Formats: sequence, structure tokens, C-alpha cells
Amino acid sequence: MHWRERAVLAGISAIAGAASFVVALGGAAEADEIAVEIANSSEPTLCAEHDNVTLLLSSANVRRFRIEAVHPAYIGAVMADRAPPDASHCGFAENPSAATLSQRITIYETEEWQLIGHRIENFWRPGKVPVRVGEKVANDIHLLQLWHRFEERAEEILVLYPPDGYWRARPLPPAHMPWSAYGSSFLVGPVETEKRTLVDLVAVAFDPSKLRFELAFARGGTAGVTLEKLDRARIALEVSLDPIAAQPFAALRSMFVTETNADVARVAWREPGAKMFREAPILQLERASAVELWAGRAVPSRHNLSAPDFRFSDFSATGR
Repeated sequence: MHWRERAVLAGISAIAGAASFVVALGGAAEADEIAVEIANSSEPTLCAEHDNVTLLLSSANVRRFRIEAVHPAYIGAVMADRAPPDASHCGFAENPSAATLSQRITIYETEEWQLIGHRIENFWRPGKVPVRVGEKVANDIHLLQLWHRFEERAEEILVLYPPDGYWRARPLPPAHMPWSAYGSSFLVGPVETEKRTLVDLVAVAFDPSKLRFELAFARGGTAGVTLEKLDRARIALEVSLDPIAAQPFAALRSMFVTETNADVARVAWREPGAKMFREAPILQLERASAVELWAGRAVPSRHNLSAPDFRFSDFSATGR
């Protein structure tokens, strides 16, 4: 089959898959579901290495919600991945201030799980957030990686940057691929801006028995991020929040240049009581009230081809 025919079939399959995924999101609405306000402060860019997409989630009532990273609908058509940086239209051949890993520390390790810390040169904020596992405390950590041993190899499935609160997540790679890419980032906690969008953390703790990260924020309040599900289709995190400041409680950060050069190109959201999802290109959404939010891609992209879509859902006023 000619590559053009394969591309057409992949596009048809992806669109059908995306539609099925959105339908799957729209299960019966619970009577106590909480709507959150979605504000889109994204801006256009020509540079694929610039995080120009920002979706902010706000509510004074949310104490628990769910974040899922799911392989894109077209993942079955991906035969070879693409994830190299693309500096075209960026005004630089390479980032002269790019951070470099300087020291790797094993903070926790079993046969099944590893929590690895990195100290990074030139990171834009100091690594002053202590990371605790039991009685062990690691200081000056800029990057945390959670690894899981699956089918005789270690898979990195979750990342946290303690200095600015950025998370990245990905499912286990699909059976026909050796690995899959990271793409969009998300934040949990009081979201603010200091040169860039961030969450200011003062402490991180990891409970291996619960696969749960406990976060304490500089602006007050705490949160827990628990790994609830991990397989070849998705990774699901349950987030619990103690009362935090009035800022947005979560955010999605990503990149969009064109629909075929993006980590996220479209959004779908379900309004309170609605029987269907509304959809829009990522830069066309301004504000929305939503009980579920999906952000991802319906057609393959040349940037981070296998990077996951994201879903925010199950907003609740009841914590755990």
C-alpha cells in the first residue's frame, strides 16, 4: 500500500477513534458533578519549542478530580515515532540556556518501582524543595522520575519538576512500539505566573505503599497525587486537594503551531447537564464551564507523534 493511502486510512481511523473516545467520555452525568471554569490564555506561535497553550481550571469547591493521559486515537497507525526538537521559526538553532543533567540520585527502589532524582545545571528556578520518602530526604532536586518495571524493562511513566510544579505523564507504550513520547505538561495546585506559569511548591513526599505524591504549596494548602491506573492505553491519576488559594487549581501546558505540528490541537468539553460534548480547535476556545475536559489530537502530528491526549474529569467537592 502506498504511503499516501496509509496516511488517508490512518486519518480516517484517527477521526473515528477520536469520536469514539469523546463518546466514551460522556457517560451518565452524576447528580453531584461539579463544573469548573476553563480559561484559555493560549497565544499563537510559529515555534514548536514554545509552550504557547495554557488551559486554566478554576473552582472554589473542587477537592478531588482525575487526570488521565491516554494514547492518541491514531496510535495504532504509528509505525515509527518522531520526537526530536524542531527549532524552525524559533529564532535559535539550539537553546543556549538549555538545562543539563548534572547528578542522578536513586531516592527509592524496589524490583518494580524506582524514584529517581536529578540535579540540573542552569535550571530556571533553584531546587530548594525537599523530597521525602519515609525517613530519607533528598535536597536540591530539580527533576523527579517515577519508573516502573514492565515486561523486563524499566519504563519512565511520570515526571515532576519540584521547582516549578510541572508534571508529565504517559501510559506504557503500546504493544507494537518500543516507547512513546511525552508531550503536554500539567500543573496541580495554586497556579500563578513568575516569568512563566508555575506552581510554587515547598515540599514533596512520596508514599511507595500508595504510589502517592504529597505536595505542600508556598501559597498554602496541600494536595495528593495518586497513581490509580497504568496500562498500555492510559495512566490515571487521582488528585485530592485541601483548600488552596483562589488561583486556578490546575492547568494544562502544551504547544500548538498547526494541527499537524502540535502536542494538543483540539479540545472537547461537556457542560453541566449536557448530553453531548462541544468541540473546538485549541486556539478558538475562550472560556467554558465544564464537568469534563479533553485536550488532544485527532490527526497525526509531526511533533511528538505518539504523545498522549489528556482528560480532566470527576470533579468532586468530597476529598479522600
